[in-house]
Amino acid sequence: MAAMTTTPTMTTTPAWTVTPEPFDSADAAALWREYYTEVSDRWYLLHEGRRTDPAELEREIAARSGAELAPPVGRLLVGRYGGALGGCAGVRLLEPGTAELTRVFVRPELRGRGGAPLLVGAAEDAARALGAARIVLDTRSDLVEARALYARLGYTETGRHNDDPYAEHWFTKRLDENRDSGEV
Repeated sequence: MAAMTTTPTMTTTPAWTVTPEPFDSADAAALWREYYTEVSDRWYLLHEGRRTDPAELEREIAARSGAELAPPVGRLLVGRYGGALGGCAGVRLLEPGTAELTRVFVRPELRGRGGAPLLVGAAEDAARALGAARIVLDTRSDLVEARALYARLGYTETGRHNDDPYAEHWFTKRLDENRDSGEV
């Protein structure tokens, strides 16, 4: 009986890549639509027991192009998981030294695979490159996953820094301190 030989099999795991993307690219538009649909539907389901009216959704998506995320005062970062579109994060300067983190989103089927911390870290790097020493953000009470992520990444809850009618929690993080503190 001949000896059987086996060839070892190689297993690869898809990896995240994060790169800058024009705010008006097709991929950016697709992610903005998914992000806005999810956060809008969550708000309406919680407060009114219904999903977002389709006409309202279209108006709001069209009204918020993301132009504030264009260089030289902003950046949109897109994450891909194994080459497939996976998520985004945006950053823009509010004033010299202060940037705002916005549009942090990972597609539901890719959550829990490490994309959100990578996207936030890339946005923090982009904020530093824009000259920011501090980054701020706002979120809502029902977005508990987001609040937990920001706390895990070293953001601290602070007082109101804007007048967004949907914001209920405001966070800040120093970017000029130990760069690795709080990162996962």
